[in-house]
Amino acid sequence: MSSIAPPCHTRTSQTTDDWITPKYIIDRLGPFDLDPCESDHQPWPCADRGYRLGRSESGLMLPWHGFWYLNPPYGKSLIDWLARATLFPNGIAFVFARTETKAFFRYVWPCASALLFVRGRVTFHYPHGGSPKAGHNSVGPSVAIVYGGLARQRLMTCADLGAVVTIASRVP
Repeated sequence: MSSIAPPCHTRTSQTTDDWITPKYIIDRLGPFDLDPCESDHQPWPCADRGYRLGRSESGLMLPWHGFWYLNPPYGKSLIDWLARATLFPNGIAFVFARTETKAFFRYVWPCASALLFVRGRVTFHYPHGGSPKAGHNSVGPSVAIVYGGLARQRLMTCADLGAVVTIASRVP
């Protein structure tokens, strides 16, 4: 009798939304003023200031300022984070490229100025800074979603990381 492993999209009690963007991506796209979804255990800063997830200073409630970087939880609250991003169009959101979802059709396609579809699968890091075992990268392709002109300019300097798509209705 063979056992079948559960699909990688299955959420369990050990599933976490606390994954850290690789430093090379932050270094290429930044510097950033605000990370509204900072981990409690951030191995390297993604921005000068951060709002911690799950605390009273939640980035969904506090004002965003400056040039922000958003690597939100990829669960059901993703749509709330992308909605919030559209209210402060001066930053970059980094999420799975689930282009067919309600979140994309509401808060990305009509609101973003450009997208960078990252080549290959990104290996996110654990909050302590370590990375998963070799071959255990993310379960989906990643995209940097750009809101605003400054973010679009920064993204264009990173075109070598993948494929850039500009959204004509949002290009200044």
